Amino acid sequence: MANFNVPRREEVSASNQEIFDNLKKGLGMVPNLYAVMALSDTALGNYLNFQNAKTAFSNKEKQAVNLVVSQVNECLYCQSAHTLLGTMNGFTEEQTIEIRKGGAAFDLKLNALVALAKEITAKRGFISETTLNGFLNAGYTKGQLVELVMLVAEKSAMNYLHAITKVDIDFPVAKAI
Repeated sequence: MANFNVPRREEVSASNQEIFDNLKKGLGMVPNLYAVMALSDTALGNYLNFQNAKTAFSNKEKQAVNLVVSQVNECLYCQSAHTLLGTMNGFTEEQTIEIRKGGAAFDLKLNALVALAKEITAKRGFISETTLNGFLNAGYTKGQLVELVMLVAEKSAMNYLHAITKVDIDFPVAKAI
């Protein structure tokens, strides 16, 4: 297997250097998985636009999706990053673990979202009518179903990239479940 080193700022294109500077300002760091995306002149900027696209989901809901998708895809890097971000968006660590297991008994609407995100990921879109109806009956819309598929795709891309590159986890490592 190829070895993927995390590029430093001076090793990436000028446009990616600017993105690194903005990430450092906003996050205080350039996450390793973002940095490895900068091996491409366009992937990091394209990904950040996709990740930050407008959505009807709250940040908390997005973090729940990120947690369960990363768990299904066995991406410890993203589980770790989104455990931290999830707690920053109002979840307890115990709730992040429950979400990673595929549920959210503490919030029935969120539970329907997590269940559907898990099933979309695990079954590659071939979901059950029961899970879809649970999502819609919880108050989500068909438009949000479309957005959910995009969120699953966005997070799966990062999960896959980490599976290939195996860059070091630069967040507090998520607890095993």
